[in-house]
Amino acid sequence: MAALTAAPAQAEESHSRASHSRTPHWQLKDTGTPEVRFRGLAAVGRSTAWVAGTQGTVLRTTDGGTSWRNISPPGAAELQFRDIEAFDARRAVVLAIGEGEASRVYRTEDGGKTWTESFRNTDAKAFYDCLTFFDDRHGLAMSDPVDGRFRILSTGDGGRTWKVLPGAGMPAAQDGEAGFAASGQCLVSSGPRDVWLATGGAARARVLHSSDRGLTWTASVTPIPAGDPARGVFALAFRDRAHGLAAGGDYRPGQTSPQPAARTTDGGRAWQPAAQPPPAYRSGVAWLPHSRTEALTVGPTGTDLTTDGGRTWRTVDTGSYDTVDCAPDRGCWAAGEQGRVARLES
Repeated sequence: MAALTAAPAQAEESHSRASHSRTPHWQLKDTGTPEVRFRGLAAVGRSTAWVAGTQGTVLRTTDGGTSWRNISPPGAAELQFRDIEAFDARRAVVLAIGEGEASRVYRTEDGGKTWTESFRNTDAKAFYDCLTFFDDRHGLAMSDPVDGRFRILSTGDGGRTWKVLPGAGMPAAQDGEAGFAASGQCLVSSGPRDVWLATGGAARARVLHSSDRGLTWTASVTPIPAGDPARGVFALAFRDRAHGLAAGGDYRPGQTSPQPAARTTDGGRAWQPAAQPPPAYRSGVAWLPHSRTEALTVGPTGTDLTTDGGRTWRTVDTGSYDTVDCAPDRGCWAAGEQGRVARLES
């Protein structure tokens, strides 16, 4: 879906919200790039993270955010990077979004010293939004509907080569339905074969699920409001193939988002609205590692925490972030506008 309108910067984080010393909070890390908005984020660990954003920018830290190295692919300054998937401190795949040839994939094996363009979209009707990897070889990328169906791109060699999957197993798209390139989380996976795709912009906000790496899909309706090009599900997170969270709403500043969060316990077949939802639109969501009940959701007006698997949420920070990601060592990161990147502390 077309680039989202930028929301104004929010006030810096206030940690006075913490009700006790263990309440998590974000610690800002200076990236030195106030002109860049980072919607792509890959958390490798507490020490290593990658971010990708506007002006073709890719940064990487290997010291917990104390310093950042600009490793942007050469010649990419006109591109908008919206998703990045990193396997470790040296290997990563980054997605540029846009119509036609603006949608591209780059890959590095040396920490960003060199990049290889491994895919460039040549279909004027396609617009790629997100990518995900099941492991360090198998991954998918998704495009907004082409000829009435979402298009899926597949790799089996770590992003070196890509091919478009047959569309026969994809349900028909609704009128106006698309994905949101807001946080790199409109296409997510869990385990070796399961993948979910989030939609909006149509009469109903849906989640599509595939259990065979994108060959066949089923669709389910969520309680997150849609019915407008600015509304729908913006982000998904699954801690296993059954338990998932959805976040979204209406991304336009000043517009209400009465039900911006939902949860599933059956792999996305059915979705339940949060009994106590976040107070506004949220564009990113992530489970806290090694927890069955804790997760974070972020957006331009704040960060919310759930400790009961998405039934209820409470705001723990008021800073502006677009995306959030966590690594197995509990290294959680968030990124957003004005070069903002932070690491979770507790």
